[in-house]
Amino acid sequence: MKLSDQEVRYVADLANLKLTEAEVQRMGAELSDILTHIDKLNELDTSQVEPMAQVLYQAEETATLREDLERTPLDNQAALANAPLSGAGYFKVPLVIDK
Repeated sequence: MKLSDQEVRYVADLANLKLTEAEVQRMGAELSDILTHIDKLNELDTSQVEPMAQVLYQAEETATLREDLERTPLDNQAALANAPLSGAGYFKVPLVIDK
C-alpha cells in the first residue's frame, strides 16, 4: 500500500511532527512497507486458531483481578481536594502543546 506525501504529512500533523521533504519521503516509504506487511498478515486464515488466554491469569479467570465492589463515587469537591491547581470545578493543567 503506497501512501501519498499528503497522507504522510497528515499523519505527521496528527503526531505534531514537522517533517522535512526528505523525511516525508523516507517516512512514506517506511509506513508503506509496514502497511504492506500488515496486508500480508491479514491474508492469513485464522478461523481455526483458538483465542489466546490472558497471560496474567495464572490460576483461574479472575486470579489477577481485584474483587468488584460497589463504592460511593467521589464528588467533584473530593476529587479536586488535592489538586495542585483547580478552578470552575475542573483540574487546571499547564499548556503542553501549542499549535
